[in-house]
Amino acid sequence: MTLAPTALPAVGGLLLRPFEDGDAPALVEAYRDETLRRFTRVPVDDADQAARWLELQHRGWSEGTRYSFAVLDADGADLVANVVLKRGTPGGEGAEVGYWTAAAARGRGVAPRAVEALTAWAFAAFADEGLARIDLLHQVDNAASCRVAEKSGYAFREVLTALPPEFPLDGHRHSRNRLDGFERPGPEWGAWLLWYDT
Repeated sequence: MTLAPTALPAVGGLLLRPFEDGDAPALVEAYRDETLRRFTRVPVDDADQAARWLELQHRGWSEGTRYSFAVLDADGADLVANVVLKRGTPGGEGAEVGYWTAAAARGRGVAPRAVEALTAWAFAAFADEGLARIDLLHQVDNAASCRVAEKSGYAFREVLTALPPEFPLDGHRHSRNRLDGFERPGPEWGAWLLWYDT
């Protein structure tokens, strides 16, 4: 399956589209936030680092391993978050969702809506490839991510043991199974379901 990186329709007051090179200044601005930096691994301090980060996202799309979306407010003016589906093994039954929210957009329910939208899209887009489970992982000290998982329907599954230096603290694994309480997207998701090419 080949997916074309195309913008998706506005959902819940948000627009999700693949990142573009023109997003570099907004990325640098978002990464100035200490909370965001604390829970992300790749720094974006300047235009060069933003360009490298964007290249990773573009490469992920072309290799079928990482589908990263810029989350914008409904009019497309401001970058409010990032949400990504990570598929270490294209065609496998499992994947992982990741996300961050820009400081100015926190507390508005942006992350749960973006994660829910990505989840619906992923289960529809990769159903024929056998995608059955999406995991959401976070450090135990990231209470906000725990709340996002719960609001997005990702059930707590287990505590993960720390793996320093990359993962210095224990973590939580939440997951969502395609058949466990997941409703097939309704007509409002039609554009999502028609968005990919087989």
